[in-house]
Parts: sequence; C-alpha cells; structure tokens
Amino acid sequence: MRRLDGRVAIVTGAARGIGRAIAQRLAAEGAAVVVADVDDAGAEVSSMIERNGGRAAFAPTDVTRDEHVRRMVDEALERFGRLDVLVNNAGIGTFVPFAELTPDLWDRIHSVNLRAVYRCAQVALPALVSRRGVILNVASQSGLVGQAMNEAYCASKGGVVLLTRSLARELGPRGVRVNCVAPGWIGGPNVETFIEMDAAGRNVSTEVVRGEIEGRIPLGLIPPQDDIANTVVFFASPWARVVTGQTLDVNGGEWIG
Repeated sequence: MRRLDGRVAIVTGAARGIGRAIAQRLAAEGAAVVVADVDDAGAEVSSMIERNGGRAAFAPTDVTRDEHVRRMVDEALERFGRLDVLVNNAGIGTFVPFAELTPDLWDRIHSVNLRAVYRCAQVALPALVSRRGVILNVASQSGLVGQAMNEAYCASKGGVVLLTRSLARELGPRGVRVNCVAPGWIGGPNVETFIEMDAAGRNVSTEVVRGEIEGRIPLGLIPPQDDIANTVVFFASPWARVVTGQTLDVNGGEWIG
C-alpha cells in the first residue's frame, strides 16, 4: 500500500526543480496533487502525473497574491474534496553584494520566500485542521548558516525555520503537524548553471568546480532532487505522525550542527 493513498496535497513552486520532484513523488505515493506555480510549465507536470496514472490539477498561482492563494486552496477542495498536505516550496533568490541589495529586491525575496509561507499556511489552515493535516516548509541550509552576498535569501529562509517551530507549537493541539526541510547543494539546472558560471569566471573546468563542491560534502555527492522529495514523503506520511517542529538538513553532511 502506498503511504499517501487517498490524501490530497498542494505543492507550491511545483513547475520545476525540487517542487516538481516533490509533486511527482507525492503522486507516486498515492496523493492527489495540486501543482501550484506562476510558471505555466506546471500544467505539463500535472499532465505527466496523470499520464502515469496519478491524480493532479494545475493551479496557476503567484504565491505573493492573496487571491491566487485562496484560489489554489479552493482548487484542492473543489477538485479533490479535501486537503491533507501543504508543501510550501516556492522560493526565489539571487547573489548580490550587500551594498547593492535594494529594498525592492529584499522585499521581493521575502514576499515569495517567507510571507507566502505564512499566507499559504493561514489560508489552508481550516482545511488542514479538518483533516489533521501536515504543513511542510522548504527552507535552505543557507537559512541555517548564512552566506555572503545572499543576505535576503538567508534571512528569509531563516525566518521559515522559526515560523515552522512557532506554528508547530500553536497548531499541534489542533492536530496539524508542521516540519521543515533544509536542502544544501541539490542536483539540477540551478547547480549546473552555478558550476558553469564559476568555472568560466575562474577559467577552470566544470569538473574542477564540481569536484570542489563534492569534496566539501562528507558523503561525497551532490544530493539529487529526489532525496528532498523522499524526505517530504516521510514527513507527510503516517510514519512521522509524532514528528513536528523539526528542520531536517538534507545536504550529505556538508553542514552538521
């Protein structure tokens, strides 16, 4: 029996990358998935899930707009009749020297990475309480240790970690579990782009840059996106029924604190 048979999940930022992997993995475990993203590529993710025998719906969603968030939750309830799991995955960021970090960029990053987590959870709360559901937030290793030229992103993701802990304390008595995943380096297009840019800037091969990154990771590999998705499945499943308020680092041991 699949671990999430009969459940319904929303995944924000599900059109690409980690969000896409999470949506596909939840569906493979039996959940009906609302693929929520501002990117129309989410429609293809939804179609792919259905072609593979799962249930899915695409909800075009800008998580910074309250009316979109309400419509996203309504889509889950109208299409599938319930909501058991909310995965707050949508996020943005960019590297910029602190002296050049504008208030507009700071606000934009926090709007997507932190405010949207609060609003999505708040809007979805009545439905989640009725199902004794789960909120799973995606933060980052950068929100735990900090990173130069990435202050807005780090601050927003650090906020996600503490929001997770606070919500777990308040919502636990109402039957809702709240946990967090903090990825480090994760395989995919974003990492490959970084490797290529770093290699070009230093006039070295991409193999050298990749080797340096892997050399900093005790397990010696850049975790694939599926490892994040598998962690989300655990938190969403009955196997984690007494786990709440936790942030799990998924980084191959790069940072152990």
